[in-house]
Amino acid sequence: MSLQELKEQAFKLSVSDRLALVSAIIDSLQNTLSSQPNRKALIQQMRGLLKTDQPSPTDAQVEEMLQERRVEKYIK
Repeated sequence: MSLQELKEQAFKLSVSDRLALVSAIIDSLQNTLSSQPNRKALIQQMRGLLKTDQPSPTDAQVEEMLQERRVEKYIK
């Protein structure tokens, strides 16, 4: 059933049935949204994975790593 057909059927319902339908739709949305993982918690966990005791690479070291990667990718 298309959305348009569903809308047409909804208008044919009694007021109490339409309210029950709206309530069911809201419940389904709340269940869907609450079952999705908490993005903030996931981001914090990912940040924790990136932590290291070593200092951050310098700009020169990063440029060297990028250059090595380009050589591997395009020359080999």
